[in-house]
Amino acid sequence: MTRLLLVRHGESTWNAASRWQGQADPPLSSFGERQAEDATVRLSQIATIVAVWTSDLVRARRTGELIAERLGLGGVRAESRLRERDVGSWSGLTRVEIEERWPGYLAAHRSPPDFESDDALLARAWAGLAAAVDGSAPGDVLVVTHGGVVRTIERSLGATPERLPNLGGRWLNAASSSDFTLGDRVVLLEPDEVTAPGGPSEQDPVSPTG
Repeated sequence: MTRLLLVRHGESTWNAASRWQGQADPPLSSFGERQAEDATVRLSQIATIVAVWTSDLVRARRTGELIAERLGLGGVRAESRLRERDVGSWSGLTRVEIEERWPGYLAAHRSPPDFESDDALLARAWAGLAAAVDGSAPGDVLVVTHGGVVRTIERSLGATPERLPNLGGRWLNAASSSDFTLGDRVVLLEPDEVTAPGGPSEQDPVSPTG
């Protein structure tokens, strides 16, 4: 039996500036690096991690590397299919800038034509998660990915997810590489370290960034 813990990366420099990221590649902020290191304490209390997989974007990969190092594991496996949603023309913009250029879109839950659809995101994300299941020993596997990815997966499995903070996540139970069910949500940080989402998410056109 394999359990995947899907976790959003630590705070990035663009998270701190409330900029939508999508598949842009800003690094972790110094606070985000500390979050990743400190999350290991809680993680070690709730799981025995046998492998760490990450999105290939640096904010997720670096989060995974810091956690794997503290857990005494080997290197991480980077998987491009676990990247955040491609937000197209909105990448790098703040909520104010989006409203200026696309008036009313956020309030109406609309997105620009080059915004990646749920179906496209899910097709690649499920393939990436299947690779993590097939490529890991049975047990608890940490998957460091992005808020938009986690929430889209949650919705596809019947949940109505709240917004996800940095180093927040969701357990997935994997009966096989194609059979997943939802487990509990978790937050791997102490309350004073939680950076709550503060603007539009790349997830639904409403809330910043994965």
